Amino acid sequence: MRVITIANQKGGCAKTTTVVNIAACLAEIKLRVLVIDLDPQANASQWLDTDESKGGSVEIFRSQQKMDDLIQSSGVKGVDLIPASQELAQIEKLLAGELSVETILKRRILKMNSKEYDFVLIDTPPTLGLLTLNALAAAKELLIPVTTHVMTLAGVAQLMNTVANVQELLNPDLKILGFIPSRVDLRTRHSQEVLESLIERFGDQVFKSTVRESVRLAEAPSYSESIIKYDKKSLAANDYRSLAKEILRRVR
Repeated sequence: MRVITIANQKGGCAKTTTVVNIAACLAEIKLRVLVIDLDPQANASQWLDTDESKGGSVEIFRSQQKMDDLIQSSGVKGVDLIPASQELAQIEKLLAGELSVETILKRRILKMNSKEYDFVLIDTPPTLGLLTLNALAAAKELLIPVTTHVMTLAGVAQLMNTVANVQELLNPDLKILGFIPSRVDLRTRHSQEVLESLIERFGDQVFKSTVRESVRLAEAPSYSESIIKYDKKSLAANDYRSLAKEILRRVR
């Protein structure tokens, strides 16, 4: 069971889009995927069409309920989900006085049946708070979606500092699986320049597969469908299939 966290402290960098569509692409090739939504905005949960009223990821932190009991089927065949809720926004208050709060998720995942899923993908909020720290402490690898906009690069530097601290204090096994260029529009000079800067700085850690700007991709959440179901022949669907294959090559 491979645990991968998707994080970037910058909002609008396609984190949730990456989680949902990579999960769908992995499921398309018969891999079993669990998504854990830790974002209080619950965008992945809404996109995957689950019932938030049945509890969810907040229970990982405030109760001893088995994680297996929190799992729901999603609207994407082959993808299960532990949904988020707005209660996650109060996580610091809920855990006040608790010990080792940064590793709660890690400890709970270790108690799961590791043969049940091939991949666990963790969606995170656009902040570097307690929820993201739990996600980084629990994961073996980190995926970082980066839009080709200069302001996004500024946020990456802060995330790198956090990753270094997590590796030193909480999870020495955490590795950066790669940077995913997202919402790429190579018709613009700015997008090209930011992509070149990303490659210059991080080299082979930048995925060769890029996710191009797409209206069809923006429409898909409104129908609670992944891009490969909403428009399986679209450029965006091909981009995510290519990215999923590259991820598999890197983890194997």
